[in-house]
Amino acid sequence: MFENIYDLPVNQDEELPFQLPEWIAPAPFEEFLGMTIHEAKNGKAVLTMPFKAALCQGKGLMHGGAVVSLADTALAMAIKSLLPEGTDFVTIKLGLEFHAPVRWGLVRAEARVTDQDDRNIEGMTEIVTEEGIKAATFRATFRATFRIRKQRPAN
Repeated sequence: MFENIYDLPVNQDEELPFQLPEWIAPAPFEEFLGMTIHEAKNGKAVLTMPFKAALCQGKGLMHGGAVVSLADTALAMAIKSLLPEGTDFVTIKLGLEFHAPVRWGLVRAEARVTDQDDRNIEGMTEIVTEEGIKAATFRATFRATFRIRKQRPAN
């Protein structure tokens, strides 16, 4: 969808060269990495991303930055499923704990919102390999640009 804009510069005070087709949809970066959104509802989301050679670090494992990108995006989609369309929010704190390397295949991210106050939303994402091995646990805090009405995360 966005391939034709990947190399365009983003300049100060200019309109972005793209528009998302809907509220819960991959942005150009997520599309570039090959992410697919399978589900995003009730404060939970499931995304996948294929392990391509472009995502390798020097020893042939999936680069940690690619893992974080998938985890962060999955949690953002879980959050979007709770917020009114168009709400602006950003990641303000994140951490990732690795449990096992990602060596090949389709990587799955299972995210859920765990807490929310009037501006901050916390959540976690588990990264699972195609073999079913938990590779990483991601935790993050996001902040909305305005006060939001508290909603209960799904259990």
